[in-house]
Amino acid sequence: MDIASKYDPHAVEEKWYAYWLEKKMFHSEPDHRVPYTVVIPPPNVTGVLHMGHMLNNTIQDVLVRRARMQGKNACWVPGTDHASIATEAKVVNMLKEKGIDKRDLSRDEFMEHAWQWKEEHGGIILKQLRKLGASCDWDRTAFTMDEVRYESVIRVFVDLYNKGLIYRGVRMVNWDPKALTAVSDEEVIYKESHSKLYYLRYYLENSDKYIVVATTRPETILGDSAVCVHPDDERYQHLKGQRVVVPGVGRVVPIIMDEYVDREFGTGALKITPAHDINDYNLGMKYHLETIDIFNDNGTLNGAVSKNPNPTEQSTAQRYNGMDRFACRKQIVKDLVESNLIEKIEDYTNKVGHSERTDAVIEPKLSAQWFMRMGDVAQKALQVVEDGQIQFHPEKFKNIYRHWLENIKDWCISRQLWWGQRIPAYYLPNGEVVVAATRDEAFALAQQQYPGVCSTDDDLRQDEDVLDTWFSSWLWPISLFDGIRHPDNEEIRYYYPTADLVTAPDIIFFWVARMIMAGEEYRHEVPFKHVYFTGIVRDKLGRKMSKSLGNSPDPIELMNKYGADGVRMGMLLTAPAGNDLPFDESICEQGRNFSNKIWNALRLVKGWEVSDQLHQPEECKLSIEWFEQRMASVIETVEHNFDQYRLSEALMATYKLVWDDFCSWYLEMIKPAYGTPIDMQTFQTTLDIFEKLMCMLHPFMPFVTEEVWHLLRVHFDNESIMKCHYPTSVFYDQRTLDEFATAQEIIAGVRGLRNSKGLSPREALQLFIHIPADANFTERYYPIIRKVANVSSIEPTDQKVEGALSFLVGTIECFVPVSQNIDTEAELKKLNEELTYTQGFLASVMKKLSNEKFVNGAPEKVVAVERKKQSDAEQRIEALKAQIAALQQ
Repeated sequence: MDIASKYDPHAVEEKWYAYWLEKKMFHSEPDHRVPYTVVIPPPNVTGVLHMGHMLNNTIQDVLVRRARMQGKNACWVPGTDHASIATEAKVVNMLKEKGIDKRDLSRDEFMEHAWQWKEEHGGIILKQLRKLGASCDWDRTAFTMDEVRYESVIRVFVDLYNKGLIYRGVRMVNWDPKALTAVSDEEVIYKESHSKLYYLRYYLENSDKYIVVATTRPETILGDSAVCVHPDDERYQHLKGQRVVVPGVGRVVPIIMDEYVDREFGTGALKITPAHDINDYNLGMKYHLETIDIFNDNGTLNGAVSKNPNPTEQSTAQRYNGMDRFACRKQIVKDLVESNLIEKIEDYTNKVGHSERTDAVIEPKLSAQWFMRMGDVAQKALQVVEDGQIQFHPEKFKNIYRHWLENIKDWCISRQLWWGQRIPAYYLPNGEVVVAATRDEAFALAQQQYPGVCSTDDDLRQDEDVLDTWFSSWLWPISLFDGIRHPDNEEIRYYYPTADLVTAPDIIFFWVARMIMAGEEYRHEVPFKHVYFTGIVRDKLGRKMSKSLGNSPDPIELMNKYGADGVRMGMLLTAPAGNDLPFDESICEQGRNFSNKIWNALRLVKGWEVSDQLHQPEECKLSIEWFEQRMASVIETVEHNFDQYRLSEALMATYKLVWDDFCSWYLEMIKPAYGTPIDMQTFQTTLDIFEKLMCMLHPFMPFVTEEVWHLLRVHFDNESIMKCHYPTSVFYDQRTLDEFATAQEIIAGVRGLRNSKGLSPREALQLFIHIPADANFTERYYPIIRKVANVSSIEPTDQKVEGALSFLVGTIECFVPVSQNIDTEAELKKLNEELTYTQGFLASVMKKLSNEKFVNGAPEKVVAVERKKQSDAEQRIEALKAQIAALQQ
């Protein structure tokens, strides 16, 4: 068989991915097997592959490929999210470049442009995932606004409304002035901001006396309705029932007293602006204060005044009308300074809310929105995690989850956009509202509930808003199998609940919690059993990778440079669950080097001449016996790591088994002498071992393992390594592994002597060994030591060997006679350093054993270990002293 001298990952990746697709090896249909279902966290349809996607989807693919090889019916469902805010922004910008203003279009016209953009630019990321090797069932690719998902969302809205869980009301919401929509609490990111604290003078009505109020937002004085102080604050007792003049505005407002005020903040007096702060809004409701909304939706001033404005208030409002809120802040401060209405200005650091999507500073705003009540559904979602029906990996995220659900607020589910599922609420001419899945159903409902109000369905006006994107993705594990429209269909009964969810912790509230709520509400069952939280991919400086910082490499370029397997392995080796990944491109190089190592091992093995006339040498028999035991122990470790979702450790154990144990030791031990054949029995067993190793490695590195597996032996069409059984643990003898580890140390000791004394590797050496009675070592592995260490003979000895160099392996003394002169002084220095270290080690052990409290209180096994350390150290000291004495003669 002609095997290329160099591994070409690009040719291999293209060949095998096309083969897998052609043979439909990723496709799943319900059958008799145990299902293993994973649903992809749907990336934004606007998105392209970034490092976070790479990590997340690599982990999913590892779990899915392993499950498939375990004989389960693996179904990994891909799809994309319509991403209301992000997509609408993209479409609006696209239209702007064409000279089209969204406001000049009808809703239907805009949606035509949006769907066209989606078809042309959406879904790029799913194509990129194929290059990574993602083994998704592409026949099942879904979109959160396709027919099945759209109808499912509408049905759920209607159902929850009829259950009384969805309602419409005017509430204080988080308003994004850039996207021109409300966003939920979870979509607000709080960032530290270096602001200013402005101390403003509020003069008492008809007086030259004033009180000072501190604020970070002086522009909102235009909406002030009161000043509030604590009822027990002695500084303000005399002001009870009085009124003050809003500085620069001229509006006269009352002083109210409420325990809400923090007497330690600022001056202990607060300005109350009910329309632009949630706490002020609550106080406004409590004390029946006027609510003056001073902002347009885009964050500019609107010139609003109170119900009974005086001339000063009217002229002030007009002066700032149309200004951006931040420009207004600067101008108002300037005007107040000129009017001597600012006491002082201080630097102040605070947290300011930003829109997760647009990064615009959030504006608290009173708005009529649709909400979902979260009380009861949140309690159910908490309970299933608390009682272990759903397990988080790592478990630390359970505390974050619990805190959020115990403090949850009603979910604002409406968005002032056009791209998304339009809210199925219809308003009648008399102001009443009906909720139904279709206009026809709404008209029938309107005639039933409000006879004579509507003559045709044209009298109905549908709500202009769409639903929050998360209101579609929270149904994802159910709607992917059409479980909302057809709750008893075969697929939802077979594939639901899913097995594992792999996601980033930053959407634990947006998505994970809400999917659990939906699962309990519509399936009365959790949507998944395990949640694996990935870490955040960071650069060498610890910064989160992002386009804005320019510190995120292009994943496609990385795969072009190092191969998909190399990048997959590089990321996984440094990706412990829940902990951040310190990404360094060199780890991808390590992954590429590993592919090359495997390839070179393949070329070595397949390059051997094989003879069926030769008997199996003893060293080959011993090597196979050891490696099979070693592989069994590593498989057990890997299984345990997978059970604990420690994929990084599972890969590292497999990596060391292949690189160190197989390539560096096993192949070296069985390798025939140059120009001579290998026996058939050893060769065939080596192919078996090689195949098994590729099966262990396949979930992590699918391409190189498929290629090597096909080159090891001839396979028929439709065959694939992913159809092989994933290796499972069997019994292994730990004593065999321990004894071989000693043989490895002896071989390393002989090699070390060669290197330090400049002896040729080709020069066969004699080896004398003194094995104490209590040492766990026999002559069993002498054939391997002779071959690998190039030792002509191994003889037992009870005394030191004259003219020989020596070394210790535990308490085993090894002597190697050498023909050339040695540097006695250097050798003595090395032995004396080792003697000093061992004496110090013995002293620390004796100190512990001389402690009666330790000896009497510690477990018997722990004390026995310390006594063994004492015995070994004493024997080692005696051996070192003997070696030193011999050199000094």
